[in-house]
Amino acid sequence: MKMRKALAAGAAVVALGSLVLAGCSGGTSGGGGEGEGGETTLTMWHNSTTGDGKQYWEDAAAAFNEENPEVTVKVTSIQNEDMDGKLQTAVNSGDMPDIFMARGGGKLADIVEAGKVKDLTDLIDDDVKTAFGEAPFSAFTVDGKIYGVPSAVLPGGIFYSKDLFEQAGIESEPTSVAELEDAVDKLKEAGIAPIALGAKDAWPAAHWYYFFAVRACGQDIIENLATSPDFTDQCWLDAAENLNEFTATEPFNDGFLTTTAQQGANSSAGLVANHKAAMELMGAWDVGVIAGLTPDEQPLPDLGWFPFPEVEGGDGEPGAMMGGVDGYSCSTDSPASCEEFLNFVSSKEWQEKYATAFQTIPANQDATGAVTDPSLAPLMEAYSKAPYVSLWLDTALGQNVGNALNTGVVEMLAGQGDPQKLVDSIANAAARG
Repeated sequence: MKMRKALAAGAAVVALGSLVLAGCSGGTSGGGGEGEGGETTLTMWHNSTTGDGKQYWEDAAAAFNEENPEVTVKVTSIQNEDMDGKLQTAVNSGDMPDIFMARGGGKLADIVEAGKVKDLTDLIDDDVKTAFGEAPFSAFTVDGKIYGVPSAVLPGGIFYSKDLFEQAGIESEPTSVAELEDAVDKLKEAGIAPIALGAKDAWPAAHWYYFFAVRACGQDIIENLATSPDFTDQCWLDAAENLNEFTATEPFNDGFLTTTAQQGANSSAGLVANHKAAMELMGAWDVGVIAGLTPDEQPLPDLGWFPFPEVEGGDGEPGAMMGGVDGYSCSTDSPASCEEFLNFVSSKEWQEKYATAFQTIPANQDATGAVTDPSLAPLMEAYSKAPYVSLWLDTALGQNVGNALNTGVVEMLAGQGDPQKLVDSIANAAARG
């Protein structure tokens, strides 16, 4: 299936919250470099700490070394929730890895502004650009230049257990919030936790606000966030109030505020993987994460997916989605073998292997035939038909504003804030830059 959908708020982004930087101009003391005899070691940071994903990067590094004996890729696995913090520390200290995972948007723009990311515009192979199309590169484009190579397209929605839905007597996938609330009631009556939420990691909780915002706000407001973050429109408060009202139905698992997103059987993904909760709002990577947490570490046979329900009265365009694009960037002082490695893993062969290892949607359009999990088929169809797809709000807004947004949502869900306080905290963070 060909998917050419662009990600709004991913193109022409600017830095929206500057990092506290030290030594912005220089060096990569923790990175690789050319050694004696022309040998080069590339250091790489990725977020796959277990299973097939971790093995994929080890295999890719070994295969690249086989074709390029003078280059060794030293891969380091970092827990997903730790990645942004470690990268910020690396930027501040000048101790950058040669290759690092990048999520695009304002988060990447902040690092570009610090002078720490290599311009890859003319270093990406033409056949890679053709196979990927323009859309996935938009998330890694800053001021018309490309600073990253995408690896996966990751739109979001609600993953669910078909078996648990059947057990609770739910006959169809919810298409409205009212229908979702009805499904929550039926699951509770059947003694099943309706929705798993890893709020300890903040961003999964904030996903609920993001989607309510896409339903409440017009496309122009969402698309302009990257360059003109303005939270004065009534839709932002409406979205917060809608989330607050939904939360009042108590749809989430017990202890959701201390539940992690992806770490082990008791994480939100683990609860779905082990049939301890029926649903989870997450991006397309969730299929692979859930598969790694099932008892046999195989894909969940009854996993289904449906779009975030429509919300009555909002200005959002029906069918609009939110998602992200994972990818990788090169630090400014990385050797040429950095972009060569990224071109290498962008081939159809390695993107097909990526799709299989991560159970996700590859950025290379020619490799989408490797997507076999049935839960991804409706997601890909919805993505292809969506009027637009917004980049995750925290990614589009950058580190500082995005963190304020995520933290504010958790505080509201914990009863330590209200809708107005949430909107005010985001607006104040945006005003501070």
